[in-house]
Amino acid sequence: MRHDRRTQEYVTHRIAEGLSKKDIIRCLKRFVAREVYRHLPHPSVTVTQLQQAA
Repeated sequence: MRHDRRTQEYVTHRIAEGLSKKDIIRCLKRFVAREVYRHLPHPSVTVTQLQQAA
């Protein structure tokens, strides 16, 4: 929240909406979780293929 310009703008916007710092941090954590999840490797094996192999 101190160094990233985009985050600072987001915090300013959310404060103007009336959110508390605690709520803003919660929203930022969700955003980070979504970004990280998007970059995780996803296996190409489907559940059906796993059931057939068993």
